[in-house]
Amino acid sequence: MTDEKTDVPYGTLDLLVLKTLDAMGPLHGFGIARRIEQAAQESIALNQGSIYPSLLRLQQKRWIATKWGTSENGRRAKFYSLTNKGKEELEEEIQSWERATALVSRFLQDLS
Repeated sequence: MTDEKTDVPYGTLDLLVLKTLDAMGPLHGFGIARRIEQAAQESIALNQGSIYPSLLRLQQKRWIATKWGTSENGRRAKFYSLTNKGKEELEEEIQSWERATALVSRFLQDLS
């Protein structure tokens, strides 16, 4: 594990949020951010300034839904969950990401 934190490329955070909700089920914003950091083996750090705009964007697109509930520490929190439209979009985003990374990989290999 490295001490350096990696910036998440623009647009990638939405994919990470969708995948996290797909895998984990409903979570509050702090829980989503911590799970992403944990899955990335602490190589990225997410703060409210990055996670909440992503959640708002996904909610406006109707890819996630919200519901108020109580967090594990007894506080009132907004929980986010994946909608059916969000599940469909997640699959499209995964395919798009895989195509893009394959293209970059081929390009880097061809120029080596």
